[in-house]
Amino acid sequence: METKPSSYFANLVDQLVCPGDVILDLSSMTNQTIKLGGGLRQDCDAISVMKAGRLSFSKPNKYWVENSQKRYLPHAEDSVLGIVVDSRSDNFLVDIKGPAIAFLPVLAFEGGTRRNIPRFEIGTLLYVRVVKANPGMNPELSCTDATGKAAEFGALKDGYMFECTTGLSRRLLSSPTCPVLDALGKKISFEIAVGLNGRVWVNAASPQTTITVANAIMNSETLSDAQQRIMVEKLLKRIQ
Repeated sequence: METKPSSYFANLVDQLVCPGDVILDLSSMTNQTIKLGGGLRQDCDAISVMKAGRLSFSKPNKYWVENSQKRYLPHAEDSVLGIVVDSRSDNFLVDIKGPAIAFLPVLAFEGGTRRNIPRFEIGTLLYVRVVKANPGMNPELSCTDATGKAAEFGALKDGYMFECTTGLSRRLLSSPTCPVLDALGKKISFEIAVGLNGRVWVNAASPQTTITVANAIMNSETLSDAQQRIMVEKLLKRIQ
């Protein structure tokens, strides 16, 4: 959904909002466009709030309501971590922590054809993109970006996957880099994949480092920026 914002809408970013709040009157639109994410909806000429939380923004033009919940509601273009739960002739069935099982077409891969269909065992962890997420329907997934390239999508091997709130997931993906990841990245090397569905995968040279990174991330949710950096320093001292 696309609408056009007002300066008033932009001024509400990072402010707490509640269900029923009307945050924008479309009759006062400018020539810019915005995209509405989770927690917002359009009712005639009004943009209203559907869930309590903090109004958030990501470049170039997307707004949504951020809150710390473990339940995930899929939205198109979300990058998520899914677990293969079944395999069919035309698609894989994937658990993405949503209300319904999602499906990943066997051709939804870069250069995908009937001759090179990938094989995934039950339990395989995938980094995928939500293509469609219509109410009352199973979400559709893809292992390519919008241009058809594999990019970072696909199976995640080794490492450790853990669950967190959707709010923490979004903070980990925020720009500039959140303090906990910035502090860890300056001291140790590791890989990370963050799903907007409240799942995080990390991998490092040793199991001890992997668990340290995971613990730092999970401990960071309720800490201030300064507290996150102090916490990381203390955790890293234990593995040195």
